[in-house]
Amino acid sequence: MREIAGRLAAWHDAGTGYALATVISVGGSAPRGPGAAMAVSETGEAVGSVSGGCVEGAVYELCREALQTGKAIRESFGYSDDDAFAVGLTCGGTIEVFVQPGPVPEHALTAISRDDQVAVAHLMDEQGATFVVWPDRHAGSSGLADVDQVVVGEARAMLDGGATGIRSVRCRAGLDVFVRSYAPAPRLLVFGAIDYAAAVARMGAFLGYRVTVCDARPVFATPARFPDGDEIVVDWPHRYLNEQAEQGQIDGRTVICVLTHDAKFDVPLLDIALRLPVAYVGAMGSRRTHDDRLRRLREAGLSDVELARLHSPIGLDLGARTPEETALAIAAEFVALRRGGSAVPLRQTDGPIHRDTTTAAGVA
Repeated sequence: MREIAGRLAAWHDAGTGYALATVISVGGSAPRGPGAAMAVSETGEAVGSVSGGCVEGAVYELCREALQTGKAIRESFGYSDDDAFAVGLTCGGTIEVFVQPGPVPEHALTAISRDDQVAVAHLMDEQGATFVVWPDRHAGSSGLADVDQVVVGEARAMLDGGATGIRSVRCRAGLDVFVRSYAPAPRLLVFGAIDYAAAVARMGAFLGYRVTVCDARPVFATPARFPDGDEIVVDWPHRYLNEQAEQGQIDGRTVICVLTHDAKFDVPLLDIALRLPVAYVGAMGSRRTHDDRLRRLREAGLSDVELARLHSPIGLDLGARTPEETALAIAAEFVALRRGGSAVPLRQTDGPIHRDTTTAAGVA
């Protein structure tokens, strides 16, 4: 919707009614992915695209219908070659489209236009209530407190991971919500080009992170050794992290894993990392290495509060031995921290399994 947000805002300002069609799921060789959008105004003007042309005419008519009835519509389109004039995708894929009468809330359009980290969630029933969810607050309501709680929690979790898609509203059987995240994937910075780093990078990619592997040694930091890394950087770790922070590339979702267990790399790197407002900082090494590392970091001027943010030895106690098992233990720790999990077996806990770690105030 980002590419048409400006036009929707203009319609909103002019008092022009419109309906919005959004691709909510795709299969096969669909031309556009989830989140692609097209809008049709009450005057007949159309902006955006949901299929690159294959089913635009049919979706246009669905928008006109939604404008007339005031009700949302959910429709699927697939491949058809029985009739040259049939509505279908010539590429052989399938798309599912959700059409709802506007307007999109003005604060949603404003947030999208200025590249805020925000998620827009649409309940997929006839009313099609819209929620706008930021990391620390939300706007919109279905009128049902339990539904609102689930929708906002799901949307915030998806925003945190930069995900877009359909989720079930757990407290209402048969009710789905479509969430479109306007945020880059969270970053996983892996320092130290060792075999454990390759497994951590693979786990990070699986979890939806944008993975960077950094090491000062060019012979080890290569794309061939780290095929799951989005970026392979040859640089001194502390210098690279400092540059990324200065460029605004580090945020509260960033996970930092220090796997070098070499003081000449670790200490200057952790001296920077532990002062940054990131989600997680973990460092590999034995307990003796950890004690020596803490001594060196105190000598470098870090406070006890800053040192308390260091997860070292890194990972949860899973009895891990292989690089893959170790990567699982590390990922389990930073997922638990970011999601507010206790890291104990669920059978030993009570209360909700899924939780929202941010206590956010709703915005009317």
